Amino acid sequence: MIVLDKVNKFYGDYHALVDVSERVEKNEVVVVCGPSGSGKSTLIRTLNRLEEIDGGTISIDGREIHAKGTNVDRLRAGIGFVFQHFNLFPHLTVLENCTLAPVNLKRASSSEARDYAMTLLEQVGLAHKRDAYPNALSGGQQQRVAIARALAMRPPIMLFDEPTSALDPEMVGEVLGVMRSLAHGGMTMVCVTHEMGFAREVADRIVFMSEGRILERAKPEDFFANPQTPRAQQFLADRRRS
Repeated sequence: MIVLDKVNKFYGDYHALVDVSERVEKNEVVVVCGPSGSGKSTLIRTLNRLEEIDGGTISIDGREIHAKGTNVDRLRAGIGFVFQHFNLFPHLTVLENCTLAPVNLKRASSSEARDYAMTLLEQVGLAHKRDAYPNALSGGQQQRVAIARALAMRPPIMLFDEPTSALDPEMVGEVLGVMRSLAHGGMTMVCVTHEMGFAREVADRIVFMSEGRILERAKPEDFFANPQTPRAQQFLADRRRS
């Protein structure tokens, strides 16, 4: 589904991604973790061209997405992306947030978009908030709406960039619960997260990054029981103490 081959990214002189190569198979759940500044958020943002790359290739479903002439709007319409800070439209209701893109980008009828959005809001436990505005919702509720909004485009891939980092601790579980149900339902997912319990339970594979490089890739049981590099060992030790 996703193939990265020797991907490099620079910010001026700073080498943010260094020869990154990785594969994500269809229906696989991959959790990307690592210390702050390791390049994990930069990496996930290259997958829908929120960040351009300076070398290498990224292919999704056989298409090189950073190739010249790629229709970026069409690309993004086929990839669900959930951000740290929700990014809901404050002037639209919950239901309107979830129907705007399907109607305008996928030319779905209003009734079709509304019916599917309500199915998704039911799935994330927020059908009763359909007419509420974002400022009337808790952070956890806003993030669950953001997930429903991304799913409303029926994407084959979902990307999550630290989706719980802006939430109060008591709200984290409700968002992870929705992500857990997506993973168990067979969605192809790439998740940048510091929630190691979620990674251990849900991921098919862990990718560990440091200083712009992938240092380890392993099944969760292997990564948590026996990390291979000193940097990963230190990272997990720090997480256990926090």
